[in-house]
Amino acid sequence: MYHSPFEPIGDWHPHPLDTLHGQTPPEALLPWLLHPGSLTAALKHHSSGEFSVQILNQGWQQPRLEERRALNLRDKSLALVREVLLCGRGQPWVYARSILPERSLAGKHRHLRSLDNRPLGELLFSRPDMRRGPIVLNQLARNPQSSLEALADMAPRAWGRRSTFWLGDKPLLVAETFLSSFNPHSPPSA
Repeated sequence: MYHSPFEPIGDWHPHPLDTLHGQTPPEALLPWLLHPGSLTAALKHHSSGEFSVQILNQGWQQPRLEERRALNLRDKSLALVREVLLCGRGQPWVYARSILPERSLAGKHRHLRSLDNRPLGELLFSRPDMRRGPIVLNQLARNPQSSLEALADMAPRAWGRRSTFWLGDKPLLVAETFLSSFNPHSPPSA
């Protein structure tokens, strides 16, 4: 049975993070966490084009309570939950979890149901009707029930960010967790 590799520790918070018990992200990571543009495009640039998407799990399920609240979904609502690794230079750099409510995948957005290994971010930022809500931050902990070999050597905690995106009036939620294998020496390019 599949288990998500990382889970949020408590609530998500806007920056600055004075509410997370004095914990702050590493200085080199902060520009990446707060980057308002396409993370996919920034990672592609940072990897000199050696970028890939590895699908971990994708299917219809009930989102976590905090995800349902962020999307204003009823308790029994189903969504397409997509979990992937964004890899650069052959290393997993980011674990991403996207929540696409059923109502957001109707009509002209139906194609989002079958992304395969195409990055969601690339599609979102190519849409003229897309807008993004505030970026919120959190620490995430490794899930001891997850046995993904690709993440076996990762640190037990990681920093992540989350945003609600709207395609027209249809919301979806994207959370991106920066893994310990990602060590940027420069901020993301614009």
